[in-house]
Amino acid sequence: MLRITDDIAIADWELTEQFTRASGPGGQNVNKVSTAVELRFAAERSPHLPEPVKRRLKRFAGRRWTDSGEIVIRVEDTRSQTRNREIARERLAELIRKALEKPKRRVPTRPTKGSIERRIAAKKRRAAVKAQRGRIEEE
Repeated sequence: MLRITDDIAIADWELTEQFTRASGPGGQNVNKVSTAVELRFAAERSPHLPEPVKRRLKRFAGRRWTDSGEIVIRVEDTRSQTRNREIARERLAELIRKALEKPKRRVPTRPTKGSIERRIAAKKRRAAVKAQRGRIEEE
């Protein structure tokens, strides 16, 4: 059971972990021990997440979201398999917490009259400067 908030917890059947060999430092250990973890979360089928949260989660997950509706998080940061597993679960929980926050609705505003007048005055000044750059006509 992965606890996200007081209300939301992810069941163990929704999470799949697979351990593989990691790249990077570790000496002979890296060739023998499968320390990297690939955590898969079946977000699309999860009964614990509301539909709007799933949509936001899909947007936040980006390329970590698969065609089958799963989120794949791969961690090979440390030499310890248990620590990599904890990091993967923390990252998933943080991603879901981020998706739980409802975005604030943008209230469209109109520019003030003064800002419109300043913009037009600046455009006229610029046009006058450019108009001075023309060819000089001889009489």
